[in-house]
Parts: sequence; structure tokens; C-alpha cells
Amino acid sequence: MAGQGIGRRQFLKGTAAGAAAAGAAVSLIGTTALGANDKLVCGFIGLGGRGRQLVGHVLKRDDTHVAYLCDLDTTRHGRGVKAVEKAGGKAPKVIADYRRMLDDKALHVVFNATPDHWHCLPVIHACQAGKDAYVEKPLSHNIWEGRQAVRAARKYKRVVQVGIQNRSAPYNLAARQYIADGKLGKIHLVRVFNMKNRGRVEKQPDGKPPEGVDYDRWLGPAPARPFNPNRFHYKWHWFWDFSGGDIINDGVHQIDLARMLVGRTTPSTVVTTGGKFAFVGDAQDTPDTQNVHWQYDGLTMTFELTLWTPYMRKTPWKFRNTDAYPHWPFNATRIELYGEKGLMMMGRHGGGWQVFGADGKVAADGPGRRPSDDHIANLFDCVRSRKRPNADAEEGHLSTVLCHMANISYRVGGRRLAYDAAREQFVDDPAANKLVKRPGRAPYQIPEEV
Repeated sequence: MAGQGIGRRQFLKGTAAGAAAAGAAVSLIGTTALGANDKLVCGFIGLGGRGRQLVGHVLKRDDTHVAYLCDLDTTRHGRGVKAVEKAGGKAPKVIADYRRMLDDKALHVVFNATPDHWHCLPVIHACQAGKDAYVEKPLSHNIWEGRQAVRAARKYKRVVQVGIQNRSAPYNLAARQYIADGKLGKIHLVRVFNMKNRGRVEKQPDGKPPEGVDYDRWLGPAPARPFNPNRFHYKWHWFWDFSGGDIINDGVHQIDLARMLVGRTTPSTVVTTGGKFAFVGDAQDTPDTQNVHWQYDGLTMTFELTLWTPYMRKTPWKFRNTDAYPHWPFNATRIELYGEKGLMMMGRHGGGWQVFGADGKVAADGPGRRPSDDHIANLFDCVRSRKRPNADAEEGHLSTVLCHMANISYRVGGRRLAYDAAREQFVDDPAANKLVKRPGRAPYQIPEEV
């Protein structure tokens, strides 16, 4: 079975939780029925900055209870408990191994805010345990494992919401309707921007993992590597073993929103250029400059990334909850949609949208607000109704695939790749297809059969 990956029951063998799970029914393992007034019981995996933010969003509501906090770095446990208590919640159980929460019959939703290489396996295990799930973007580390997560959601009839919050923003839905009504005309070009000033990742020597960290489990499905501070908290974003750079760290938000607005799924070809031009000789694997072209029928979508441009600015947090619009030319995360009747400038996570006509004047607009609470509300509404959420696993997968396609083109030398969406494989390109899936590391492989 090692070559086939492992299912949840095998993964749990040898633990008390696993012994209970092995004999449980598959369809609704450990899930209690929800009454109209029942609180939704939640568990959280990953207590870094984003994980604690999610705890805060959930505890704003009066219909939730945070029962579990989990992190492999035990030094984070205290901060997690404080975040719950500060929000008025009862002290949760704090654990280092997420598997311990999956057999609690009272648990409804698992929130996953781990590093990217740990996104899919806990979601698959949650689905197998009859739990619904929220997983931060991107859905996956690679194309194949993302599809496995979608398969698990469908097989076990679970709600899986991906953290691409723009799909729950009323202003974005209004913009999509404006486009669907034909007011922008046919769109033939979409430009997506992700231009920052993140800085270098200077090389550091390998060393010992910090006290309180189960480093082997932190590596999980990724290849075994010596501990290095650059490949640990947050900086893992810039290494292929764990993630795919800023296109998949931040750019996936804009890419998903652009795809939603134009109603497209998977392009037929991709080509990527770029490199490490500003940060030559530093530690990171991923490019500091990246230009991507995806080709659809009648539409070209591009993506432009820089990590060395101090004059480009993300929309300020406070600004995102106002009716004002960004200064578009220097907005780091804007989307430009070029229609035959007008140009739409779109902000993500607040910032709104404006349409400019042939005379250069504003023809239509829609102010925006940050959609984080709307996204959590949509998740819990769907947990109760059993409808698919706004950012269902399939939608999260399709948008993450665009990022993976772009990175694979870059990693095989920047050549144009044709893509077979039905098979989720590149056409006649063994080197590219080798990067669609990775073997995984025992005992943390994504299962072949979910």
C-alpha cells in the first residue's frame, strides 16, 4: 500500500482516535445532526497569523463554538488560546496532532490554515471523517492532489470552502452581473497584477528545529530536508517543496476573481517568462519577476508579478472598508478587464470597481468592502443547508490549477504548454507532467483512493 498512498484509517492506526474511526460508518463518521439552534463546533489546524485571524472571524458569531486548536509548533498554543479567550470563547482543547479531533462526534467544521503542502491531506481526512472543511488558499501544492481533495468532497458529500474570499463579496458579484448583462461588451483581454516589494531571503545555515516543533510531521508530504529557518514559518512560501511563490501565495486571489468575472474555467495553453532578476543569489527558489499568458477561446489572460517594486501598493486595510477607489496605476493587486464597450478596473478584498468608457470618464462603479465575514457566513450557511459554498473545492481547484500551470511552464524553461483539461495533463510533455503530481513521503502520502 505504500505506493498507493494511505487512507485516513491507515493513517490513524496505532492511535486511540484511529481505533474508534476504523469501525465507524463512512457516510457520516462522527457527525451529529444539526438543529436550527445548535452551535457549530469548530476545530482549527494551524495557529499562525492567518489561523488566529480565522479564529477571530468565527468567534464574532454567536452560533459557533471553538472546541479545538491544533499546531505542530507547541509554542503557538498559548497565543491561540489567548485569541479565543480574548474573543469571549471558552478555553478549547489544544493539541499537536489534528487527527485527535476527527473522531469527536460533536465536531462539525475543520479549519485548515497550515502551509500549502499540508492543505489537502487534512481536508481529505476531514471529509472521510464526515466533517465539513474550510481550507486556506491555495487548495493544493500540486494539480493531482487538488483533484483528490475535490473527489473526497464529492464522495463523502461534504462542504469544502476554499479561502478565496472574493467569491463572497457583494461588490464582486455585482461586477460579475454587470459583465454578464453585456454592459462591458465582449472581453478579449484580462490583465491580473501582483506587484509587491517583499525583499530578499538571505541564505542561512541548516540547524536544529526549535524546541516544541515536530519537524518531521511539519515536513509531512514534502521531501525530507534538514531544518533551515528559510524553509520554516512563512518563508516556506518561496520554496518549491512547500509552495509556489507569490503567484500562489497572493496572486491566486486575483486570478480566481478574474476567472469568476469572465466565467472561464481552464485555458488551452500557458507560457511563463521571468526569473530571479532582483534577488540574484538569495535563498528562494521561486521567481521575483513573472509574466504569464493563459490562452482561452477568444480571450487572453495575463499575470504580472514583481517582488521588488516599492512604488506599487496593496489597497490599505482601512481603505478597503470605505467607498473610495484606489489610485489604479499604482494599485499592486488590481485586475483590468478590457471589453469592447469599456475598461473595468477591479480591486480585490475591497476597493470596489470602476468602468471607464471611450471618453475616459467613469461610466459605472461599485464600492467594495472586505468580504472575510461574508465568506465565513456563506460557509456556515452551507454547513446547515448542505448547498455548495461560493468557493467550493472545485472552484478553488480550477483557480489553483492556473497557478500550477504557470509555475510548471516556468520550471520547464518557459516553453508554451498545451493543457488537456479533461485529463489534467499537459499534451505530449513528460517533463511538465512529472510536476503535475509528486510521490509524497511516507506515511503522509495523499491517497490514490479517497
